[in-house]
Amino acid sequence: MREEAPVYWSDSIGGWVLTRYDDILVSFKDTEHFSNANRLGQATAYLPEETRAQLGAFEAHFATKSLLHSDPPDHTRMRTLITRELSPRVVEQMKPTIEATVAGLIDNVIGKGEMDIVRDLAVPLPIGVIAQILGVPHADRHRFQGWADDLLAFQGVNKPCVEDLFRAQRAIVEMRPYLRGLLEERRRQPQDDLISKFAAAESEGGKISEEELISTCVTLCVAGQETTISLIANSLQLLLSNPDQLERLKGDMDLLTTALEESLRCESPVSRQPRRMKDDVELRGQKILKGQMVFQMVNAANRDPAVFSNPESFDVARRPNRHIAFGYGVHFCVGALLARTEAFIAVGAAVRRLPKLRLVDPIPNWDLEKRNSRVLRDLRVTF
Repeated sequence: MREEAPVYWSDSIGGWVLTRYDDILVSFKDTEHFSNANRLGQATAYLPEETRAQLGAFEAHFATKSLLHSDPPDHTRMRTLITRELSPRVVEQMKPTIEATVAGLIDNVIGKGEMDIVRDLAVPLPIGVIAQILGVPHADRHRFQGWADDLLAFQGVNKPCVEDLFRAQRAIVEMRPYLRGLLEERRRQPQDDLISKFAAAESEGGKISEEELISTCVTLCVAGQETTISLIANSLQLLLSNPDQLERLKGDMDLLTTALEESLRCESPVSRQPRRMKDDVELRGQKILKGQMVFQMVNAANRDPAVFSNPESFDVARRPNRHIAFGYGVHFCVGALLARTEAFIAVGAAVRRLPKLRLVDPIPNWDLEKRNSRVLRDLRVTF
């Protein structure tokens, strides 16, 4: 497709499919045409009216502006609030907690000689971190993975099956009241967490509304765990599938940063990003119409031979590496530094502390139900 049909209409997906790096970069930059606003809410448009009428909560949630579902200036207003709480200084202060958490997770399994990287390391770490940032009580954190799974199941196509849409709606009608309750608690008793700071910004007026706040918290809960789970597990899967590169890393742990960037290039946690057209535009001779959906195939872009030499090879020392796994421009992932930090600590600890680390099954077990995510169901290893 990159070579012969880089701008391709797919009726089954329900949108245009972009596969070239340069075209996807254009669509990231051009927020005047390629919009984030209500991009996921369009997933119900193909259904008969009587079915859509039963998905009112779904449509209302995605029609509400939030960090990920808005464009400037609304996006800029909300992003400013969150950027302060995920700044380099704040992430640096979190490092000891992340290191202690990773050490404890590895301590739990080190005597067994085997583990599932996904279940035992990649899942509990980011869920705990994002819950701590937001201020979610420890006893409730397990609920967020289930909600995230339900909200991701329909994404990645514009004609998802109706069962997945109802599944997402169930998560929404559980999650929004839960977060609203947390918000009300923080209004009464503020704490040192993001929801408390959101509540303070809301009370100042004009910065963020209650509905925007709740929708943004939903986004952070989902995005803050799934992508980091993927980054940690995918990085270890790639290293273990390329033993020469793993040995190269062990011989020079200073390569860990570039190894993680290469993992992001080879197996981007977000495999595709949707955009909704605000107006007509022409791209490579194809007329893309207002209201249509465009899917940016990020992993295709990150393996584009016009940009990356030997794109199918995994090279822990690759430089330069201009991957777009975290997006580009105004919608560059607000949690990129935090995700990189968690992965650096988790992958580094696994490589250092688990000798003779190897895969139980060389064939990766990808979760094919999540078309928007490049994530493993499990990653069983021995050591």
